[in-house]
Amino acid sequence: MALTSEQQAEIASLRLEPTLTSRPTVPAMEEILARPIEVLDHGFLRVVDYMGDDSAVVQAARVSYGRGTRKTSEDAGLIRYLMRHRHSTPFEMCEIKFHVKLPVFVARQWIRHRMASVNEYSARYSILDREFYLPDLAQVSAQSSSNRQGRSEALDADKAHRVLNLLRDDANRCYEHYEELLDEERYGLARELARMNLTLNTYTQWYWKIDLHNFMHFLALRADPHAQYEIRVYAEKMLEILRAWVPQTAVAFEEYRLGAFTFSAGMLRVLQRQLSGEVVAQENSGLTKREWSEMQAALQGA
Repeated sequence: MALTSEQQAEIASLRLEPTLTSRPTVPAMEEILARPIEVLDHGFLRVVDYMGDDSAVVQAARVSYGRGTRKTSEDAGLIRYLMRHRHSTPFEMCEIKFHVKLPVFVARQWIRHRMASVNEYSARYSILDREFYLPDLAQVSAQSSSNRQGRSEALDADKAHRVLNLLRDDANRCYEHYEELLDEERYGLARELARMNLTLNTYTQWYWKIDLHNFMHFLALRADPHAQYEIRVYAEKMLEILRAWVPQTAVAFEEYRLGAFTFSAGMLRVLQRQLSGEVVAQENSGLTKREWSEMQAALQGA
């Protein structure tokens, strides 16, 4: 992980000069605020700011103005009810802002979550650092035969080392050409044009601000075991931050969203038939083979 000297000085300044506030704060979040959390080989994420806590969700649902108006158990019960019945607007009252350093190909996948405010490091204005993501040997895997957008078993050691050498050599060569194109004594090419030669494993940075409802939607997709490893490791760190920030909401989220499975109307009809004693197979279920296998996997805990 590489932070610039300016970023390190900024973090040190923030940690040394706490600001008094009348708004609700979360001690666990104050402890990690501004501190970088390492992800991948050169990446990180850190919480820049946050607004609200579990009580803010409860207040919004009840349209109340005080804290502690009900028992903690009642607040937790309300949060669970809101999560269970997908009442999203109370969760939108809380927000969080991250500073993230990530490979470009991960950023392009991440940006598909459109309900956030993003400001990325500009390669039109500044020169990107010579930092590239190279996966661990265990992550150098073959294409999955059953999932067109996934990977299967890791390559053997010799092949994996060769792949890493190719990735490293290509990234370094492209960066050297990037520097050559920018060199005013040679070409002096505009930065906005020179950047096109960089590889997708080059690191970029951005500020990413999102409300709690959409943050949980992001985590539901990206912390899922089926998500791509390189974005999932960021989501897993963010899930830990969610637990520190809004612990009651996090418990409800993991119960009703992250660890849950949604049954379609057709799946429910199959379950009702099975509960009545009928033997149901995929052929007479009315479900496609994929729907049937997904339902069986959920029921069997696969």
